[in-house]
Amino acid sequence: MHRHTARSLRATAATACATAVAVIALTGCTSGETAEAAATEEEATVIAPGRPGEDSRRLTPEQVRAEAAERHEAPNEADVKYVAMMIVHHEQALEMTDLAADHAHADPVERLSTRIATAQAPEIEVMRAWLESYEEEHGPAADHGAHGSDHDAHRHDHAEMPGMASPRQLAELADARGAEFDQLFLELMIVHHEGAVTMSAEVIAEGVDITVNELATEIAAQQAAEVGRMEQMSEEI
Repeated sequence: MHRHTARSLRATAATACATAVAVIALTGCTSGETAEAAATEEEATVIAPGRPGEDSRRLTPEQVRAEAAERHEAPNEADVKYVAMMIVHHEQALEMTDLAADHAHADPVERLSTRIATAQAPEIEVMRAWLESYEEEHGPAADHGAHGSDHDAHRHDHAEMPGMASPRQLAELADARGAEFDQLFLELMIVHHEGAVTMSAEVIAEGVDITVNELATEIAAQQAAEVGRMEQMSEEI
């Protein structure tokens, strides 16, 4: 992806996510730095920005299920597709952060990978809870490759998800060491984050579910801010 195109995508996402501006200003630069890893469903929470004039909320999987049960408008195709695909998208990010935990050379890259894992592991649990609630009410989301407890497997075509690294790129990352690893990790994660921002902007524009909108807004805000930090880091290490 050309750099000017990437910046244009982030600008588009920022416009679509008006409430995300406040999140970036207030929490974007410190999100995850003091948080402990929360990989289990019992510990998993994400911050959902509130509507204008309202405070942000911290959502647990249980709250997601409760809100899903109370909603009056069924999620549309864009909502379901986004959640099913973003689970897989986040899982690949965790695959890359696992490699960074073993092979990152520069301390800033290792700390960054820890922040990414700390943020995205709980988001996966919240999205799984949302999808399970949807499937309990509407049946398996077959059109989106999500089938009950098996929906977190990697079944989507990478071409469907912007920013996904190819198997060859992941193999190259696994084999890289030292400064080469750091640069390749940042390069792949920048593109990966930009893809998540693009996907989030699309569901904000096309989806109808409030919970999905809040999650997408938070993901877009957080990852757009991290792209800027990674670009600077790539120039400095």
